[in-house]
Amino acid sequence: MKSASPFRIHSISELHRLRKFPPPMHPSISVLELTAVNDEFLEVAQSMIFDFYVIALKRNFNLHLKYGQHRYDFDQGVLYFMSPGQVFGMGQDAAGDGNDVKGWMLLIHPDFLWNTPLAKAISKYAYFDYAVNEALFLSDKEETIIVGILQNIQQEYQGNMDKFSQHIIINHIEALLNYADRFYHRQFLTRKIANHQVLDRLDALLNEAFSSQHLIHSGMPTVQQIADKLHLSRNYLSSLLTITTGRNTQQHIQDKLIAVAKERISTTNLSVSEIAYELGFEHPQSFSRIFKAKTGMSPLAFRESFN
Repeated sequence: MKSASPFRIHSISELHRLRKFPPPMHPSISVLELTAVNDEFLEVAQSMIFDFYVIALKRNFNLHLKYGQHRYDFDQGVLYFMSPGQVFGMGQDAAGDGNDVKGWMLLIHPDFLWNTPLAKAISKYAYFDYAVNEALFLSDKEETIIVGILQNIQQEYQGNMDKFSQHIIINHIEALLNYADRFYHRQFLTRKIANHQVLDRLDALLNEAFSSQHLIHSGMPTVQQIADKLHLSRNYLSSLLTITTGRNTQQHIQDKLIAVAKERISTTNLSVSEIAYELGFEHPQSFSRIFKAKTGMSPLAFRESFN
């Protein structure tokens, strides 16, 4: 009987046991070469929470994966990332056999990172909180690099662990994360059609927000609200926009605000206070301050420039 609540996997040893792998050689770090997904694991895999980091490369994978509330949109050659405490789900696709799976999985317990710079630095890698349907697609060359790093980690902890081992493994993990950063950057640039579709949807959302009564009642849309409507995490959206346009989400919202403000100042007889109120500002001074910071002119000076 499947539980309605997520099944929590507390340790790397527990995941090994559920996946029918031999016990891990180290309690806090493990590299697995993936094989068939057993039915026992699928019983609990519809909704899981891991208490450790997971970095997985999966190929020939006929199971569908969900991270948070969103489904990954991949088929083959994909790398994805999970942080401790995040909900992850796996299910059998009706159209295929989910057992023909190949790939690798790196499991890192937070204890392994303790007292190292990576313990704090790992949070800067935004792809760990991509609650989106965007995994990292890899070319054959990129996949070879990632697999090589995973094998180096495996070889290091399978040897005789000494005082250098943790530092060497941490260096390999950092190299893997930095390569992933590079590959995500490449993906943003190469998936131009998808990126421009996001831009089109962003423009439509901002046009709707700034042309309705929404601003009066709720104020300017936040980065989180925009990201939620686009079904992207705020970090992923800002990264995509910055790489594609040179401006992050907050800057896009402010650009739209200033464009609408200029239009109303120059084409209506509304007072600055009335325009500020329509744009969701409780205090006209805040609107005037932002407008001047962005344009170099006060709203009144901007209006007078048209006379």
